[in-house]
Amino acid sequence: MFYRLFNLLSISPSREAPTEEISETTPTSRTKEADDYDYGGRLEAIRHKEYPQLYNASSQLKTVFLDHAGSTLYAASHIRAQAEEMLTTIPANPHSNHPGSQWTRDKIEQVRDRLLGFFGTTSRDYALVFTANATAAIRLAGELTPMSKDGTFCYTSAAHTSVVGLRGIAAELGAIVRPVEFDDLDDIIQPEHTNGVGLVAYPTQCNFSGERFPWDVADKVASRFPVHADAIGSKEGGGHPPWWVLVDAAAYASSSPLNLGALRTGPDFVAVSMYKIFGAPTGVGALLVRRSSIPFLRPKRFFGGGTVHMLSFDRMWQEFRAEIEARLEDGTVNFQAIASLHHALDAHARNFGSMTLVKQHTASITQYALSSLSGLNHDNGRSLCTIYGHCSAEFGPTVALNLKDVNGSFIGYVEVERLAVMAGIAMRTGRFCNPGAARRWLDLTTPDLIRYASLGYACGDDNDVIAGKPVGAIRISFGAMTSCEDVDKFAAFLIRHFHNYTCAQESTKVSSIRSASEEASIMKCTSPDKSLSASLQVKVDQIVVYPIKSCHGWSVPRDTPWEITPSGLKYDRSFVIMRENSSAPMQQKRYPRMALIRPRLVDKQLVLDAPDHESLVVSLDPAMLCLETTQSMVCGSHMQTYRVLSNEISNWLTSVLAVECYLACDPRLLLPPAIDAYLPPSPPSSLTESAALTRPLPSTMSRTAKRSEMSFANESQILLVTHESAQRVSDWIAEEQDSDDAISVIRKSFGPLQYRPNIVVRSSLRGIGSTREIEPFEEFRWTDVKIGNLRLQVSGPCRRCQMIAIDQESAKSLKEPYSTLARKMRVDGKVVFGIYLDIIDGATSFTRTASANTIQSGMLIDISL
Repeated sequence: MFYRLFNLLSISPSREAPTEEISETTPTSRTKEADDYDYGGRLEAIRHKEYPQLYNASSQLKTVFLDHAGSTLYAASHIRAQAEEMLTTIPANPHSNHPGSQWTRDKIEQVRDRLLGFFGTTSRDYALVFTANATAAIRLAGELTPMSKDGTFCYTSAAHTSVVGLRGIAAELGAIVRPVEFDDLDDIIQPEHTNGVGLVAYPTQCNFSGERFPWDVADKVASRFPVHADAIGSKEGGGHPPWWVLVDAAAYASSSPLNLGALRTGPDFVAVSMYKIFGAPTGVGALLVRRSSIPFLRPKRFFGGGTVHMLSFDRMWQEFRAEIEARLEDGTVNFQAIASLHHALDAHARNFGSMTLVKQHTASITQYALSSLSGLNHDNGRSLCTIYGHCSAEFGPTVALNLKDVNGSFIGYVEVERLAVMAGIAMRTGRFCNPGAARRWLDLTTPDLIRYASLGYACGDDNDVIAGKPVGAIRISFGAMTSCEDVDKFAAFLIRHFHNYTCAQESTKVSSIRSASEEASIMKCTSPDKSLSASLQVKVDQIVVYPIKSCHGWSVPRDTPWEITPSGLKYDRSFVIMRENSSAPMQQKRYPRMALIRPRLVDKQLVLDAPDHESLVVSLDPAMLCLETTQSMVCGSHMQTYRVLSNEISNWLTSVLAVECYLACDPRLLLPPAIDAYLPPSPPSSLTESAALTRPLPSTMSRTAKRSEMSFANESQILLVTHESAQRVSDWIAEEQDSDDAISVIRKSFGPLQYRPNIVVRSSLRGIGSTREIEPFEEFRWTDVKIGNLRLQVSGPCRRCQMIAIDQESAKSLKEPYSTLARKMRVDGKVVFGIYLDIIDGATSFTRTASANTIQSGMLIDISL
């Protein structure tokens, strides 16, 4: 059964007990289109039988998969049939001649013919060349096109990065590189505007917005340049017209029939991807080459095994195989994966009938989604969703959008994606490897991108809205097995988290979408309020040091005073774990097993423990470490880093994390002055701290600490959380539980340490000054924290990521507390918890004696509001 949300939009969703689940008893209606095109009412049965990966053990939907433009889902019957075949036959290298090789050769050719039929053509008109992926097919097409020095390479603004990348090949051949709009092609390919031999490359479906483009460019070229001679590239006619045409059909072919045979003149090249159509196998793409164009292809420069039938070792002589497929498929093809396409084609036909039915179904789902999302409004009437495209031209089953708050400000898509992950929704965010479409739909100019890059921003980082403008989008895309329920779940997710949401403009204003009474309570603590005294004393409850960035923390013993250094707590984030050939330190949100590495600081040594591993001891004395200079990047800033050259340490970390990695450090954070004597000389580099690019900080931060004064921490020297705020979040989570046992587990699981703080404080009723209790979240109003004689400035709230939803004891991913925080605690649209403290008195205020700048559990510290 499918469910609609329109009836839910007529009333404000409940804020007391919001839920992402849509009740099966809710009376709803479906669109006629969805009724007509769910494969005769078989869709739900197909989903449960063929796509069990979508459901949990209770047959309830666990994953809402809306990333079919990235890769669609594979059918269970396909995988089972492939596994059975692999266990009962011996697929072998097709270049050999024993029975297994002959079987493989036959299978490859059979699959080749079946795919040609699937794409609506035959081997008489097209050759199908297997490649590693669609990108490899596009590159091969570019290398085979005989572009001339006076020719032009034209690619359209909707082209994928892989198509844009052909401009390097064109430039090497001396051709003019010309990015254009699709509508300009008709004029560009006119004979009077044509010089030399050129290439037109474009997608039939934009992978960013889903916009579709006609297949008739090759037909226009053929009609304007009639072929009647043997010369190439003549305006008067020749063996091949002066324009070659490459169509990137990877996105289009995933949900629509190609029907190449129906074209009067097909493109010279068509690139496709198998996993985008069938879900599996990966590592197989195809380039369809028009047979009539083969005699005029640019000669190959490289050849590999299987592509020649005779060659000389000591002379520049070789003869290529006559068959174009064998000539272009260098080396051994991915024969096991190719053979499995038989089962992929069988499963696809059995489940969906034809690509025509798939096209009808996905078009119906797309209209259903557009209707649902365009109907999501805030209570003031403003639209929640800004949808790109889908207005007049034809569009495929892809919807690109961004969200806006109740005031019309853009909501960052990074936070939306993080919440979607917690809710079991698979989608994609960013610019989707499509720079031209991003420029068009997001108004991102080339100067904008160059400026952002100069400031250290990069595609895939957390910077999603810059100067009020989004630099990427949310993309949901649909496939043959998408249901209206998937769309309903996504719409319900948006309502739960973003309906009537406000992106706060003041850095201290916390946005909450809880009940009105709770919102008032929070705002009381985060906005100026004369009822709260201007000063307060609180008790230090716990002190936690993280010697290795992103690993488990070490709680300082309660009877031990701990030194505060100019870079933060002593030894805090002095080390990082790096992957080979990477400049970015490993982080727990990507490698959750880092939580299993438990450090201890014992007698100037770092002791590391991990399950099923013996303890590892690392000296904290740089003189005892063999170091080698390297570079790392933390939050867009380059840091001089030193690799610890120890096979024992590297092997231990690699074994625990199951990825090849090594330990690195900043020795200046280990033992004080005279440290330079232990350091190897730094080679000249453009990436030193003095030359590092400066990037503006997020609006939620008012930073005082410089990167050179910090450890490997992301944003600040010290992170402080209050016991009272952690307790309030735990209460929120517990309110949504339906059993006492679950509530008990929640209260034990999500204490202050789940938020990876350096300092945990709680109310103290024995202070000399104010004796009131800490209000939950009032720390967002604090301005200064005084620890002994040392004053630290509150520089802003800590922006949180999925790392706080990783169980620090088991390394398992959880939904909480991130999901609840995301609904209830945001600043400037970002999920926040805890506050950053920066040392503002400077290094000159630090004395040589540790006792002068220490903190200890149980001590009282002064707070200024």
